[in-house]
Amino acid sequence: MHGTPLGPIPPSPLPTDQLRFAMPPMHESVEDERRHRKERLAGALRIFGRLGFEDGVSGHITARDPEFSDCFWVNPFGMPFRHVTVSDLVLANSEGQVIEGRYHVNQAAFTVHSQVHAARPDVVAVAHCHSVHGRALAALGDLLDPITQESCAFYEDHALYDAYSGVAVDAMEGRRIATALDCHKALVLRNHGLLTVGDSVDAAAWWFLSMERSCQVQLTARAAGRPVLIEHRQAVATREQLGGDLVAWINYQPLWQDISRSEPDLLS
Repeated sequence: MHGTPLGPIPPSPLPTDQLRFAMPPMHESVEDERRHRKERLAGALRIFGRLGFEDGVSGHITARDPEFSDCFWVNPFGMPFRHVTVSDLVLANSEGQVIEGRYHVNQAAFTVHSQVHAARPDVVAVAHCHSVHGRALAALGDLLDPITQESCAFYEDHALYDAYSGVAVDAMEGRRIATALDCHKALVLRNHGLLTVGDSVDAAAWWFLSMERSCQVQLTARAAGRPVLIEHRQAVATREQLGGDLVAWINYQPLWQDISRSEPDLLS
């Protein structure tokens, strides 16, 4: 490197096309896409298990099959999230009947998830767990306030299902929940918990993680004092920057890399 009387010449920046930046993959076949979704589903379940979202046999993530759009991959009933592998996943139809796999599915889960999938053909994955802070906010019957950058991603893009009728076991209840969700990315189920959706498993999982943390921040801030709300226009602008499923997918990749590298047996 040559210098000048004023000092050394700084190195030239690398062309951006030589830098790595992960984007959602394109699949050459439906088999490849199915395998990818199942891998991400098993990984998301393990991450949820790590974070303590599991509560007995409650909690489910579903992923629409790329070929049979009215069938969904889901975690096996009664299996710990932390131990789920790709080969453990169960494929069930919209009635909750097992098409492929060795285990039962949670019928209460399918009552809700199948109706959300039916109402939202744009949705690939649905996540619902009985997480602590999500249940706490749900017990208040509240929505998230725009008090942080992260919570702004949900600003005017989540809703409240303002009813509780026990464990959802019939299709009508599932349809009411799907109607309350409407076109949003997330739903607070009063006295119950959180539900999020996305156009990939990664996005649905990230929205659940981010929403649970936003619930924790809001409850903590309220306990400490009076949170200052972000002004409407800024909240909307932040949502437009951070609230899309592609951004959710990108945010989720460090978690996927961690779980797939540290627990590669999930792919078996």
